[in-house]
Amino acid sequence: MSIAANVHPLVRNDSALAFQPVEEAVQKIHTPITPPVVSPVASLGQVSKKFGDQTILDHVDLTIGQGEFVALLGASGSGKTTFLRILAGLDHANDGDVRVAQNRSVVFQEHRLLPFRRAWRNVLLGARIKGNARAVARKALAEVGLEAKADSWPKHLSGGEAQRVALARALVRAPTLLLLDEPFAALDALTRIRMHALVEGLWREHQPTVLIVTHDVDEAILLADRILVLKNGRFSLDIAVPPQLVRNRSAQERASEETASLRHRLLRELGVSVPETTDDTQ
Repeated sequence: MSIAANVHPLVRNDSALAFQPVEEAVQKIHTPITPPVVSPVASLGQVSKKFGDQTILDHVDLTIGQGEFVALLGASGSGKTTFLRILAGLDHANDGDVRVAQNRSVVFQEHRLLPFRRAWRNVLLGARIKGNARAVARKALAEVGLEAKADSWPKHLSGGEAQRVALARALVRAPTLLLLDEPFAALDALTRIRMHALVEGLWREHQPTVLIVTHDVDEAILLADRILVLKNGRFSLDIAVPPQLVRNRSAQERASEETASLRHRLLRELGVSVPETTDDTQ
């Protein structure tokens, strides 16, 4: 039997999705698409979570459909990560009903690579792989543009490279639900641009359901087709990104009045004072 026959369906050596220079990454992926919502991947009903006397989640309801790309915004301490951990099965709600697809993966803000394992072995950590595991890991790394770094130790990887290994580790499991907990927060601006394009490309290719936790309003608008705001233990806002803005990287749309309006609405909901724009011209 060939190695290809045993390769996990999410791990494909597609050169079109390889890590690219900023200019190519920005231009490569620009056509908006919004997947149809077929069936729920996560369903939460009246979910509550407390730490001592502090209420973190207060009887929240939410359904996330198959193939959706959802961004979760909220101030520090609002409960975003707690919510993600409940979806991931890493924490439990005190009350309510939580139903989530079993096949899920998490990428955290810290890459969490084991320093005594080479990159390809970190990709396989905890995974059950049939066939040539090393070949599967190398293909996963190729998909995030790191095939040449397969034998590298974590200490020899840049922050962006380490985070891409973490992403490959999540994808090698072909998750139905991919949970991203501020995975780009510690990266420099240029690396973030590349990572945005990479994650978007992988999502287009494989269509997992994605929930990304972020503080970055622009990141949410750029990547997601649906944006949630968690405030005072509840979702104070649940809005669909206008189709013409969804994953649209054109400079014209990014600077459009509609984008500005959405950005201001989200910032105001997060408690950020935003001056009203005017149409005055000189």
